[in-house]
Amino acid sequence: MKTLSTGDYIVFFIYFLIVSFYGYWIYKRKHNADATSKDYFLAEGSLTWWAIGASLIASNISAEQFIGTSGSAFKMGLAISTYEWMAAATLIIVAIFFIPIYLKNKIFTMPQFLHQRYNGTVAMVMAIFWLLLYIVVNLMSILYLGALAISGISGLDIYLCIGLLAVFAVIITLGGMKVIGYTDVIQVFVLILGGLAATYIALGELSKNAADHSLLSGLKILHSEATDHFHMIFDKSNSNYMEMPGLSVLIGGMIIVNLNYWGCNQYITQRALGADLKTARAGILFAAFLKLLMPVIVVLPGIAAYVLHERGYFHKEMLSSKGVIDYNKAYPSLLNLLPTYLKGLSFAALTAAIVASLAGKANSIATIFTLDIYKKAINPEATDKNLVKLGKWSVVVAMALGVILSLIIGETLMGEGKQGFQYIQEYTGFVSPGIFAMFILGFFWKKATSNAALFATIGGFIFSVFFKLLPRFSNLEFLSPYGFSKLALQNDKITYLYEIPFIDRMGFVFLLCVIGMYIISKIDAAKGIKTNGLEIDASMFKTSRAFTAGALIVGGIIVALYSFFW
Repeated sequence: MKTLSTGDYIVFFIYFLIVSFYGYWIYKRKHNADATSKDYFLAEGSLTWWAIGASLIASNISAEQFIGTSGSAFKMGLAISTYEWMAAATLIIVAIFFIPIYLKNKIFTMPQFLHQRYNGTVAMVMAIFWLLLYIVVNLMSILYLGALAISGISGLDIYLCIGLLAVFAVIITLGGMKVIGYTDVIQVFVLILGGLAATYIALGELSKNAADHSLLSGLKILHSEATDHFHMIFDKSNSNYMEMPGLSVLIGGMIIVNLNYWGCNQYITQRALGADLKTARAGILFAAFLKLLMPVIVVLPGIAAYVLHERGYFHKEMLSSKGVIDYNKAYPSLLNLLPTYLKGLSFAALTAAIVASLAGKANSIATIFTLDIYKKAINPEATDKNLVKLGKWSVVVAMALGVILSLIIGETLMGEGKQGFQYIQEYTGFVSPGIFAMFILGFFWKKATSNAALFATIGGFIFSVFFKLLPRFSNLEFLSPYGFSKLALQNDKITYLYEIPFIDRMGFVFLLCVIGMYIISKIDAAKGIKTNGLEIDASMFKTSRAFTAGALIVGGIIVALYSFFW
């Protein structure tokens, strides 16, 4: 039944009041009327390691994970966990190699890095691009998928849900990064507790008729009834190969997806850029451990929903208006099985994930617009007080634009029958290879030039579009080792078309961008064009014994998981 009981609403409002009052207490306790813009946007020196780690996860886990990842798990199984487990490995790399460079060179925003390493043109182009990406893709998708889920659980109108989510997120965001960071600790606690409750009930439902009515029994039944859903690496015979193309999820494009997201993304790195190196690394390591846990919360429920659906549960709830299975409805349908109070807790967890992610995204939008566009190009003499005020207005405007876009095109792009999480990953992948190439060479190759960086930014997008459209205009056999063959009717003749999985496509585009940057940089060097290197020395990458031990544990767990579920 798509409704919340009085008990569920009580649980939800307790969560709402705790987050609101705690956020207000943090704001009053740590707010300084003369606070600098960096203090407001970055909470410079104020976040502890556990607040940084929790905020990273709270900002990352949102509607696209609860709804999109669970929907993908319903369809393809445990393989979608590669986004979580490879992220844990990526976070270790970012903590060791990326964060020291940012902190040593006093870099607080990604456009600032591009300005310092390349030039103002590259920085401004990317600042505008990131604003568009964050608003048009991220804010819009989080609002729409989040409202879709909440509507599916509560029965409230989806448009009302979009508006309420936006208002709640704006209230949190206006307090600045300190409020976001510390309230995210509560958000993550509720997120994990509510997510585990949903998994517990799902496994209990599976084992309720078994002799041994336990979690372990539920896991055994889940594995036995959905054996094909417990493989991490697909071969080409698998119908899901296009989304998860074999070993590429380990050594190919998936590495680019994660390194770009966790290491070159203002939305994420902003949490650690206001801390010292030791605190930042500890927070990121904490986030890596939490990432290992995420599939229990967002993937197992999707597989459980698949098994329950096969048993005859919620057939009507899972159908779209066109009568086909809508994967986005897997998690909301599962939550409707929960009893009173637990359903309210899971509803609060879902809301916490969505609001935390929206708040983090809105804060990053305000940071980039205020510090990298307004301060540099519009009003260089602006005071810190004016920048903070403008940042708050930027939050409101950005959220309003996100609401409008979700109302206009949300249904078209991520509506019924579509895998929302995979949609976001694929279309973000049109630009991530070029951005990552620009960053990685900017970090570790001092000869990379601004012309080469512009090539990676623009050329990477063009290459991505080319590889996406190429199969539509050809049936070239040379693509077959890299893509997925399918029958198609062309000019009344049956032929084979070869599509390139988007994860593989990102790998190809990244290599082309690196090669192009190398050639252009060599040409620029011959012309005598100078570059702006960063301050880097080997000692920056040394880690403490505690961090090294934690990183080895994370790595060992990942190796064990892939070995067991290969």
